[in-house]
Order: sequence, then C-alpha cells, then structure tokens
Amino acid sequence: MDLNQQAEHLVQAYADAILRLSYTYLKNTYDAQDVCQTVFVRLLAEPRTFESPRQERAYVLRMAANACKDLLKSPWRKRTCGLDACLEIPAPEAEDGSVLAAVNALPAHYRAVIYLFYYEGYQASEIGQILRIPTATVHTRLARGRTRLKELLGGTAHEQLV
Repeated sequence: MDLNQQAEHLVQAYADAILRLSYTYLKNTYDAQDVCQTVFVRLLAEPRTFESPRQERAYVLRMAANACKDLLKSPWRKRTCGLDACLEIPAPEAEDGSVLAAVNALPAHYRAVIYLFYYEGYQASEIGQILRIPTATVHTRLARGRTRLKELLGGTAHEQLV
C-alpha cells in the first residue's frame, strides 16, 4: 500500500474517533484537529503492522490520548489564552441539563473513560490498556464519573447513558 492509500485508510477509519477522544480531553475543536493531524503524521512516518484491526484501533487511540496529554502539559498552553476567552460574545454552550454539558463538566480522566466505554464500546480491560491504567482504576473512574453525572443531571445520568 502506497503512502496516499495508507493515509486515506487512516483518515477513513480513525479520524472521527480521534477527534471525539481529543475533544473529550481538550474541550476545543481546533486543538482536537491539531492532535488528529499530529497522530496521522506520526502514523505515516513510522508505519507498523498489527495482528488485528482492533489492536490497530487501540494503538491509534492510545497515540491520540498521549498527544492530548502532551498538549495539555505543554508550557505554551499554560502561558497562552484562547481566542474564545477574548471574544465579546460568548459561544453558545450546550443547554443546561444535557448529557453533553454534564460530560464536558467532568474532569478529563472521567471524560476519557466514559467516552471510551459508552461511545467507542470498549470494555474496562481494553480501556485500561489504552490509557495505561489498571482495570480497577477504570471501574472506579466509571463509577465516580457516573455518580458525578447523576448529580449534574439530577439523578438521570445513568439511565440516559445506558
């Protein structure tokens, strides 16, 4: 497979998943797009072979999560102010009481496991491998994230997510 075909395959297979995962970490569409591009460049620069598509997907999502963490802890990000903080008119936000608003209000480590579990369909053990945390920690973060969602949504979070 030549480079163009490989790039096309990666974009079709993983662009949406990378963007969604990145957005859960960064809460910024443009930063999520930058992470997506960074992941694709790394994948094309260092091609790998995988035993299965599921293993490839987990590797790609792990790369995206690591790229998000790198961006969050970069000194540049800590010293700058986003353009949206400088605008006179605030951007429309998710309406109060919506699941999206509640999930976005969670800390990043809860958002990531909830996203991977509910939206990507991974099991707790797989999430642990992707995020490089123990499976027990995944279960704890899911439980605590659900509890916080329930508080934020007034007792209906778990029913809406499942």
